[in-house]
Amino acid sequence: MRGYLELLRPPNVVTAVADVLAGYAVAGRAQPRALPWLIAATVCLYAGGVVLNDFFDRRIDAVERPERPIPSGRVPAARAAGLGAALLIVAIAGATQATRTAAAVTAAIAAFVLLYDARAKRHPIAGPVCMGTCRGLNLLLGVSIDGGALRAHWPLGLLPLVYIAAVTAVSRGEVHGGRKPVATFALISLALVLAGLIAVAVNSTMGGRGAALVLVAVLAYRVLPPYWQVRKSPDPVTIRTAVRAGVLSLVLLDSAIGAAYAGPLYAAIILAAGVAAGSLARVFSVT
Repeated sequence: MRGYLELLRPPNVVTAVADVLAGYAVAGRAQPRALPWLIAATVCLYAGGVVLNDFFDRRIDAVERPERPIPSGRVPAARAAGLGAALLIVAIAGATQATRTAAAVTAAIAAFVLLYDARAKRHPIAGPVCMGTCRGLNLLLGVSIDGGALRAHWPLGLLPLVYIAAVTAVSRGEVHGGRKPVATFALISLALVLAGLIAVAVNSTMGGRGAALVLVAVLAYRVLPPYWQVRKSPDPVTIRTAVRAGVLSLVLLDSAIGAAYAGPLYAAIILAAGVAAGSLARVFSVT
């Protein structure tokens, strides 16, 4: 069971829930009965994606990360493939219980997940963009509860897209080390995301402007220093520290959006997902 839990990466999965909660705030928190289906869909999407990621990487991991569940023999490769595929199917089926638009967005995420795991991740540009697209669409999955809101606010999906593309680009050096130009790209990308979040916060009409700006400041404090360190010294240990901070701090991005569109209390609910992710990260790897 421990092997399967490691394969599912619980800390990462919890951050996906924060995406949907932020998107749900953007949509005006309509149709509350549909929200549990969206949460179930995003959990299954992310879990299925990371399981299939390890399945496709099993031969590389046998050399670079033999302690992982599949190469160590704790989880048979065939069972991992079946589990990952089943989770993606369940995600789409669950989203159909919310809205047709949500089902379409979920199917699109599943397609990008498969593209990333099977092919794109090996490409230095397509890989980060594909992974970022998955997270951008995941935010829009929460918005998809209202078709009108999705058409009006889809550009918000660019914020997690750029953020995660930057984190993913740096994460390619987790084993063998990275390059300073990649770290510079990541820092510029993160700065653009922070600027975008400030614009969202300033335009808030829900009384959450101050809370949103504070959360943006905390996000900057959490991610800029470790990625600056990567630029100075792109060794594997420094990169893993930065990637961990980047993944877990995505909840702060979601919370800032939640504060801007639904107020400070709702942002606190999203932050609770971050607390849960941080607690799980003490037990399970964040990559």
